Amino acid sequence: MDRRAVFLDRDGVINANVFYADTGEVEAPRTAADFQILPGALEAMKSLQDAGYLLFVVSNQPNQAKRKATRADHEAIQARLAQALNDAGIRIEEFFYCFHHPKGVEPSLSGPCDCRKPSPYFLRQAQARYGLDMANSWMIGDRETDIACGRAAGARTVRIADSPDTDATHTARDLQQAVQIIT
Repeated sequence: MDRRAVFLDRDGVINANVFYADTGEVEAPRTAADFQILPGALEAMKSLQDAGYLLFVVSNQPNQAKRKATRADHEAIQARLAQALNDAGIRIEEFFYCFHHPKGVEPSLSGPCDCRKPSPYFLRQAQARYGLDMANSWMIGDRETDIACGRAAGARTVRIADSPDTDATHTARDLQQAVQIIT
């Protein structure tokens, strides 16, 4: 149990969130055309990898549950992300996605589940599979649920936010600054 990891939320950390007029909200991209990697995100992830951290993506993806996007849309976004990571020489050990939502309209993805953050379910799975030292691992996210997830798993946390988060171990303006804090 001496391996260190960084768990990364996807939307708002690796890629930009998108404003959608139909909901009036800024949220996860629904299509591959809307998916844009944030400036400096790939370089930051490469720095973490070069520092010896195993990288994981852990993200709530409720667009299918809410019928805002299809499984094919998710797969197309995932393909764009995987290609960008591959081109940058970044290895993600595993992608963990929760497709459920407690108020989803798609019956098969609606209601409570064990894997939706703030649950540490996926972090615990990674810990067991990869022999991770959670006290020397990190969760980086832009929402309270990301921070609660990391804390529940025993990891240190960085919240991507414009103002300090007292629940997080640290707050950073973006992934690049989060990496500076960690390394």
